[in-house]
Amino acid sequence: MRGRTLIGLGAALTLLLLVYLLRDVLLPFVAGIALAYLLDPLADRLERLGLGRLAASLLILALFVVALVITLLIVVPLAANQVAALIATLPGTVSRLQAILAERVGPLLQRIGGTDVLSELQSSVGTLATQGGAWLLAFLKSLWSGSQALISIASLLVVTPVVAFYILVDWDRMIAKLDSWVPPRHRPVVRRLGREIDGAITGFVRGQTLVCLILGTFYSVGLWLVGLNFGVLIGLIAGFLTFIPYVGTLTGFLLSVGVALVQFWPSSDWLHIGLTVGVFLVGQFLEGNIISPKLVGDSVGLHPVWLMFALLAFGSLFGFVGLLLAVPVAASIGVIVRFALERYLQSRLYHAEEPPLLPRQEMPPLTGHAARRD
Repeated sequence: MRGRTLIGLGAALTLLLLVYLLRDVLLPFVAGIALAYLLDPLADRLERLGLGRLAASLLILALFVVALVITLLIVVPLAANQVAALIATLPGTVSRLQAILAERVGPLLQRIGGTDVLSELQSSVGTLATQGGAWLLAFLKSLWSGSQALISIASLLVVTPVVAFYILVDWDRMIAKLDSWVPPRHRPVVRRLGREIDGAITGFVRGQTLVCLILGTFYSVGLWLVGLNFGVLIGLIAGFLTFIPYVGTLTGFLLSVGVALVQFWPSSDWLHIGLTVGVFLVGQFLEGNIISPKLVGDSVGLHPVWLMFALLAFGSLFGFVGLLLAVPVAASIGVIVRFALERYLQSRLYHAEEPPLLPRQEMPPLTGHAARRD
C-alpha cells in the first residue's frame, strides 16, 4: 500500500514538473483538450441524432472557429480601445477621488485626529492605488511572460482547433482505453471517482460560464442605463471576473463607484451614484439567491476560497496554462479528498474500540461527623 502511494505521489510530482518546464508550449494543446472536453456532450448528442462522429466534430469545430473569428474581429478591438481609455483616465480618477475625500471627509478627520490625519490618508489611498495597479500589472505580466511565445491569434486559431478536433473524434476511444488500463478490481472505484470529477468540473464550468454571461450582461446594461462612463466595459469586466468568487463583484463595484463619484459628483446630488450602487446590490442579490443556486448549485464541491487559491497559485506558476488547469485540478483534489475522508470514516482506524474504562475505586465508608451529617 505504501509503495503504491509513493509511486502515485512520484507520478503526480513528475507531471507537475513537466507542466512547469513545458508551460511555454502547452497552451494550445491544453486549450484544445479543454475545448474538446467541453464540446464532447454536444458531439454525443449529434451522434444520437444520426450524425457520424467525424461529421459531428467537423461541424462543431467549424461553428466554434467562425464564432471565435467574429469575436476577435469585432469585440476585441472595441474592448481594447475601451481598456486603453480607462487606463489612461485612471490616474485622473484617483486624483479626483482624493480631492473629493479631502473636501467631504477632511474636516471630520481633522477634528478627530488632527491636521496630519488627512494628508496621511490621502497618501495611503494613493499608495494603495499605485500598489494595487502594480500588483495587477505584475500578475498579468507573469501570465503573459509564461506563454508569450504562443499567445497569438494565429497560434490559437490554428493549433487549438486542430488539437480539439482530433481529441473530440477520438474521445470515447481514449476513455475506453484508459478504463481498460485500470485493474479490474479497482474499476468500480475509479469509475465512480471519474464520474464525480466529471460532474464537478462540468457542473462548475458550464454553470459558472452562464453566471458570468448573465451578470456581465446585467451589469453592462444597468450601468449603461445609468449613464456611467465606461459602464459597458466595467460590466463586462465584472461579469468575466465573476468566475473567481467575489472578485468580479468587488472589482466592478469599486471601479463603477469610483468613476461615478468623479463623473456625477456633486451635480447629480447622489442620484446616479446611488443608482450605480443599486445595480451591483441587485446583481449580487440575484447571483446569490437565484442565478448561482439554479445554475451551479452546491453539488460541485468547490469551495470559493479553495477555488481562488487554485486560480491564483496555478496562474502564477504556469501562466495561462495554469488558469486552464486550475479548476480541473481543484475539482479532482476535492473529490479525492472527500473519498479519502469517506473511507477513513468507514475504516477500523476510525471505529476502533475504545479502551475499557478502569474500574471505579470504592470509597471508604463515612465515619464520624461526616456520617452523622448524612
